[in-house]
Amino acid sequence: MAFSSQRLQFAGHSGATLAARLDFPSGPLRAYALFAHCFTCSKDLASARRIAAELAREGLAVLRFDFTGLGSSDGEFASTNFSSNVADLISAADYLRHHFQAPSLLVGHSLGGAAVLAAAKDIPEVRAVATIGAPADVGHVLKNLGASLKEIETSGSAEVDLAGRTFLIKMQFVEDARAHRIKDAVASLKKPLLVLHGPLDETVGIENATEIFGAARHPKSFVSLDRADHLLTNLEDAAFVGRMISGWMTRYLAADAPQGTDSMEHVRVMETGDGKFQNTVQAGRHRLFADEPKAVGGLDSGPSPYDFLSIALGACTSMTLRQYAEYKELPLGHISVDVSHTKIHAKDCVECTESERSSGARIDRFERVISIDGEVSDELRGKIAEIADKCPVHRTLEGVAKIETVVKAPLR
Repeated sequence: MAFSSQRLQFAGHSGATLAARLDFPSGPLRAYALFAHCFTCSKDLASARRIAAELAREGLAVLRFDFTGLGSSDGEFASTNFSSNVADLISAADYLRHHFQAPSLLVGHSLGGAAVLAAAKDIPEVRAVATIGAPADVGHVLKNLGASLKEIETSGSAEVDLAGRTFLIKMQFVEDARAHRIKDAVASLKKPLLVLHGPLDETVGIENATEIFGAARHPKSFVSLDRADHLLTNLEDAAFVGRMISGWMTRYLAADAPQGTDSMEHVRVMETGDGKFQNTVQAGRHRLFADEPKAVGGLDSGPSPYDFLSIALGACTSMTLRQYAEYKELPLGHISVDVSHTKIHAKDCVECTESERSSGARIDRFERVISIDGEVSDELRGKIAEIADKCPVHRTLEGVAKIETVVKAPLR
């Protein structure tokens, strides 16, 4: 995935230091998202990383963090509850607001999904909310406690084994879970909601999605995660979730223009670290990928270098012809230009001189096909070809360009 990740720390609801990662897209940054992990999980769960990577690929910077007492965060888990998770989410949003930009999207997995539904009303910049395998009732999490729930109710606390780890759960956790009414939060959400849930989820049944969806007001959407388990252990399921959320979210983001915050006078091409050849290209305020086809080891995520040369020739040709048509007030219809590039032996080049054909070298050959909507006379057809040959990029490719190279690198 094309993104970079930065380790961060911020103060949670109780002042404990919370560990976080902020995943930045390599391309244009469109908005920030806040991700809440599942019950007793962490920000580094494989499915959480994959979902964040997919969102980053589509231009969203994603902050994922460990709740108080979990993962790499400080604090005592025994003193936490659902309310503290919601408060940690609000603290995370505050951190983004003050240091980067407030989150436009909240994404929550399992109990984290219930938490983002509860927190959304306190984060005014949020434009949309997405839940993954979320329970419709916070009390649902108490089922994970099994027989230990009775001991907690009797003794006030108990050591509970959850996913191979032991946690001290106190009665205050149970009481807090029973006190929350997530469906009430959903009914008053007043933000677009996307509910993603697997019909085969054995941890949080699909009926929870039905209740959440039924309580929500429009606009609301549902995506069935066919064959996915609760933790999305198949990373293809996690990737699908990320793609669905990012595609749905584009409807609620500002237009992706201008693509860069600062205009550049030159073109910058920089490796993304994703794949062997992928680079980001920034030209002025515009950003895109350059890559190679999969057949030669690339990801095929953008045009190849020679594709860019062909693009330059085709675009320059079309623009030059349009400028000429307007200057001469010619009724040219829609212009399109097809450009293909090959390397051929000079001896096979019809357009080459005799000395070039006898050199034995291989040369670059661009074939340009100009299509004009509507009829044109033979005279105008010839003029179109003549003007096309005068486009600046055409002249550059046929001329001899001088390239000066400067290498900037620290000295050993």
